[in-house]
Amino acid sequence: MQLNVYLSGEIHTDWRDEIRLGAKAQGLDIVFTEPVTDHAASDDCGVAILGEEPKKFWHDHKGAKLNAIRTRKAIQDADVVVVRFGDQYRQWNAAFDAGYAAALGKSLIVLHGPEHAHALKEVDAAALAVAETPAQVIAILAYVQTGTLPDRA
Repeated sequence: MQLNVYLSGEIHTDWRDEIRLGAKAQGLDIVFTEPVTDHAASDDCGVAILGEEPKKFWHDHKGAKLNAIRTRKAIQDADVVVVRFGDQYRQWNAAFDAGYAAALGKSLIVLHGPEHAHALKEVDAAALAVAETPAQVIAILAYVQTGTLPDRA
């Protein structure tokens, strides 16, 4: 069974690449989608396409709406949504994506370190799995797709 997996959240580390490469190495049949991870493009898409805004609020508003077109489509089409919360920045957009996925009844995997367990307890409660590493996410996806456990060597 092919899976469609949306990789949401933190854009400052290579966690998405780790998951994609790990899934490929295991021969998993997964189509991955993700938000625009070019920070400048994501921030400025609205004004670049629809015209400049004198106030930062409206600049950000335009960009958020254009990005939401991609995000909504990807989450709606996903079988599984993985949301990564990183260490360096607060990812309010990631929390929103997790809530949107949960509201749609999507299978949700949350990925973050133990230091965020308390702050994200409500998000974690909505998830079907809470992982601390990309390797754990890969193992979850492999189990879901194949029904086999990883080697315990």
